[in-house]
Amino acid sequence: MLLSRPAVHRTITVHGPRSADDVWDRYVRPRRWPEWSPQIRSVRYPAETLAPDTTGTVHGPAGLRVRFRILHVDGTGPIRGWSWSVRALGVPLHLQHTVEPAGPGTRTALTVRGFAPAVLLYLPIARLALHRLTGTPHPRR
Repeated sequence: MLLSRPAVHRTITVHGPRSADDVWDRYVRPRRWPEWSPQIRSVRYPAETLAPDTTGTVHGPAGLRVRFRILHVDGTGPIRGWSWSVRALGVPLHLQHTVEPAGPGTRTALTVRGFAPAVLLYLPIARLALHRLTGTPHPRR
C-alpha cells in the first residue's frame, strides 16, 4: 500500500526598494543566487541565464546537493516570472516566482507546492532570501 504525502501550496510576498530589473537579474543568473540566498553556497548551471527545460544543481550547507529543472521563464511584461522543480532529500517541490514593479521598488512572490512539512520548513528560509533579494531588511519577530 502506497502512502500519499499530504501536499500543500503556500505563497509569500515581499516588497523591497530594489528595482524590478535588478531583482529579475539576480533571479535569472544562477551564479548570483548565493549573493542573496543564504542557504545556497554555489550553483552549477550550464548557461549564464535561466532557460526552460534546463537542469542544474544547487550546492547547500553540509554538502547538500539539490538537482533542479527550470520549467518556465517569462521575462516580458510588467509581471515577470519563472518556475522550477527541485528534489531535496528525496522530496519533490515545485516553486513559482514572480517579480513586478511596485512604486519605487519591487514586489516579488513565491509559491511553493509539495509535501506539507517540507513546504512549511522551507518558507522561513525563503522569506529571508526574498528580503535579501529585494533589499529589504528582514523583520525581527
